[in-house]
Amino acid sequence: MGEVVGIALGGALALTVPNRPDLIRDPVITWLQRARTVLGLLAGVWLVMAYPLRKGREEFVLDKLGNLALGCAIMLGAGAVGVTIFILAARPPLGGLYTRRLVGPLTVIGLIVGGIGLCWLAVLGLRGDIVSSADIGRFDLTLGLFGELAGTAITGLIMLALLVVGAIACVIVLLVSLVTTLLVTFMALNTCFRTADVHELLPALLSPLLVWSLFALSYSDTPDVAAPPAVIYSFLLGGPLTVTALSVWEVRRLRVRHGVTLRTALGR
Repeated sequence: MGEVVGIALGGALALTVPNRPDLIRDPVITWLQRARTVLGLLAGVWLVMAYPLRKGREEFVLDKLGNLALGCAIMLGAGAVGVTIFILAARPPLGGLYTRRLVGPLTVIGLIVGGIGLCWLAVLGLRGDIVSSADIGRFDLTLGLFGELAGTAITGLIMLALLVVGAIACVIVLLVSLVTTLLVTFMALNTCFRTADVHELLPALLSPLLVWSLFALSYSDTPDVAAPPAVIYSFLLGGPLTVTALSVWEVRRLRVRHGVTLRTALGR
């Protein structure tokens, strides 16, 4: 069971990584992106461990999940607008080429939507909105073959077994889909929903918009921990400034090392 879950999870995460055959793969850019993500996670963990939470743990986790969902919504909206403008600004035949490359980003979106749908169905199953204990004894699946009383009893046993098996299945599906969806969402934010499959410049152009939008959201909200203002503001500004600096450096490296510029990307 664990091996199957691991394979499914690994396959889902693999689909969040840009894999266009002619994609420019710069190991330095990839390493810095991963280092940025790891450092951001470590900084968040340190902040939570070093200072007491202002809210309860459950509320804190829910807030973080909400911020993750909002980050996805912002990235989807900004990404859709940015990619659309990018494609429309490109001269033929590049516009059509970039449109065909949207398969990668749409795959990531489909994974997230599918994961949310599975979570929703699993919750409905656990709540008894699909099949509930009230359905036991109301039907005779044997169609009177063993008599009304025996048929109803057999049907009740079958329904009870289905409820037990279904509940176990729903719990497994909920846990697997929830973990997978969260990890896929996190990886999707890190890769800007595989927009590098459309063009290598898009992640660098879209990432600052995402992080500064999240900064505005976090700045307007109450801090999660009771830390000094200097620590809070340093933590809030550290991510956006780092991502922006890295994006500027990435655009420059693509231009200097690989000859990739916005003008050539648009065919102008």
